[in-house]
Amino acid sequence: MMADVATDAAGTVASTTATSEIAPPETSVADRAAKRARVLDLLERRGATSIVLRSHTAVSWYLDGARTHVSLAGDPVAAIVVRRDGDELRVFANEADRLLAEELPSRERLDVVRVPWHEALAAPGVAELDEADVVADLRAARAGLLPGELGRYRRLGREVAEVLTDAASAALPTTTERQLAARLAGELAERGIDPLVTLVASRSRLAHRHPLPTEAPIGDRAMLVVCGRRHGLIANATRWLRFGPGDAGEADAMRRILDVEAEVLAATRPGATFGDVFAIGAAAYARHGFDADEWRRHHQGGAAGYAGRDPRAVPGLADVVHAGQAFAWNPTAPGAKVEDTVVVGSGRLDVLTVDPRWPTVSVAGLDRPDEFAHR
Repeated sequence: MMADVATDAAGTVASTTATSEIAPPETSVADRAAKRARVLDLLERRGATSIVLRSHTAVSWYLDGARTHVSLAGDPVAAIVVRRDGDELRVFANEADRLLAEELPSRERLDVVRVPWHEALAAPGVAELDEADVVADLRAARAGLLPGELGRYRRLGREVAEVLTDAASAALPTTTERQLAARLAGELAERGIDPLVTLVASRSRLAHRHPLPTEAPIGDRAMLVVCGRRHGLIANATRWLRFGPGDAGEADAMRRILDVEAEVLAATRPGATFGDVFAIGAAAYARHGFDADEWRRHHQGGAAGYAGRDPRAVPGLADVVHAGQAFAWNPTAPGAKVEDTVVVGSGRLDVLTVDPRWPTVSVAGLDRPDEFAHR
């Protein structure tokens, strides 16, 4: 790796050892070396000497969860050029001091180039390959979670699940969707988790598959959906709560959607293609009493990690499931949906978004979330 220096546009060397009260995510030297080795292998297979990583997904992955945004809706403020002889961090000059002090561990060794805010962060030609040239290869490089990543992901998943439990426990039938969404977002932010998605649907709005919250009171039944990001990793989960006795038809639909999910999870094994897993899930709807075309009415999820779905599964997708890869499938039908973030192991699934306070039901030998019932 290259010396730990920073140069501005004029070539002036600046120290990158600024101290901060904000601790960067713990980083495994072995993890970083493994990621670099994966990218160098990609370069070798492509016959290239360098590549520029420019998306939030790729840069945050390579830098072990560094926050690469200012606005959640904005472009990254940093890019990475990976070369055979070292790595170059290109960062907007007005963001450099914060990024270096608060996001990158002191042992990171990077050639840091400070780019004026009004110039292109990584202009075409800065490297032989662009990230856009090797999208599928980079997805495969990110697929198998490394030990440091898995540890961070477990903590994130647990905390996202805890936030959902806390919000559901405090809800009342008169609580509005926006009030409940605000509680979810606030508690996520308090834990250092970016609330990328917070959806809440009262009974009157359950027909909408992506119910952005409104002023409607949640009433006797509601769905909560959260996608939370910390250290670059994104945990996705859906939960249901109700007040009073349940409805037999709704309970039946929920159990059947769990059966659909069980087939998808059983098919998500190393070596299977995403297209094959998708096909099994799509066909499972009819087997469990739903409309055979239900899969067409909402996306079904896919791999998870440094993107909400990395990638979203579609028919015929050739990507292959890797050991240690995270997934968030979300089978859904009218008034029924299930979603958790899981990691594929050797012969088993590890559910990350778990809070033992949430009621569960056993489906195909796995504890799955039941409705949270207020008596």
